[in-house]
Amino acid sequence: MKAVILAGGQGKRLSSVTHGRIPKPMAELMGRPVLEHIVRHLAACGFTEQCCALGWMPESIQRYFGDGSAFGVRMEYRVEERALGTAGAVKNCADFTGNSPFLVISADAACDLPLRRLWNSHRQNRDAVTIALHPHEAPLPYGLVVTDESGLVRSFIEKPVWERVVTDLVNTGIYVLSPQVMRFVPEATPFDFARDLFPRVLEAGFPVRGVTLEGYWRDIGEPGSYYRANLDAWEGRLRLPSSPAGTEDAGAAETSAPRYACRVYCSSPRRARLMRELSAGLMEAGADLSDGITLPGVPGGVHIAPCSDREALCIESDSPDTARKFQALARQLSERMK
Repeated sequence: MKAVILAGGQGKRLSSVTHGRIPKPMAELMGRPVLEHIVRHLAACGFTEQCCALGWMPESIQRYFGDGSAFGVRMEYRVEERALGTAGAVKNCADFTGNSPFLVISADAACDLPLRRLWNSHRQNRDAVTIALHPHEAPLPYGLVVTDESGLVRSFIEKPVWERVVTDLVNTGIYVLSPQVMRFVPEATPFDFARDLFPRVLEAGFPVRGVTLEGYWRDIGEPGSYYRANLDAWEGRLRLPSSPAGTEDAGAAETSAPRYACRVYCSSPRRARLMRELSAGLMEAGADLSDGITLPGVPGGVHIAPCSDREALCIESDSPDTARKFQALARQLSERMK
């Protein structure tokens, strides 16, 4: 399944966080770029073919994600020479999206919504557009969507005052689109989804459906909301995806120099308990427990420590075989703990 990620924003309102040195999608959420969490969440939902629509400082995103293989996806990029709006940016990715339905998501929001449900609804109902809706107690900064009992969209209300609020369902900017709707979007012209495209689609008689998704969603485009998302992730209200076990992490390598040549991971929701199990077994083998678990007496040496920003153990060694061996041991112990 394919997904287009709108990641072209400069993020002027978030300048106190980015300081103009990185694009908004690269602002860190719990130690990793917001965009990385989106990429991994999409992959976990089955969207392994991804294309980033870029604008401001595209090279920093391209350098970080590369071809996407380190994140379990196939990544492509399309760079706008000038701002094309949300729908225009997706139109610029037409050679990637092709003739099948695809998902669109913005890179300036933190979410753990069940996106596979949105996809399944779109395929089942064969709608032109399916919009992810989310209930919000303070919806004024967002576009609201009014649906009928069957979920079909009747109207859009863009950033209303309280007197015009008739629903708490906000447009998250996450859509599944059938390819035929993109013919309403002019080439190389600024064009937005909610303001320009969706009204035209409705006027043409094509079905547009809203699906309410439970979970977490928050726009992180301004500092207050950005820091709130970090706190929500810390307190567990926002569930961040873990790295796939056994994959080396390109992003982590840029921010923390590895002690050894090879680095692998073992996902575990009980990483402290897993460390206890490993410590008990390796203590007799002469392991040093002063800084994680260090065992120098094996080929290449090995160091095992829990990750601070996700539910996983990091296993490093100068020998790939040794790293894989201890990764397998950690997985076995983790399975026994379930």
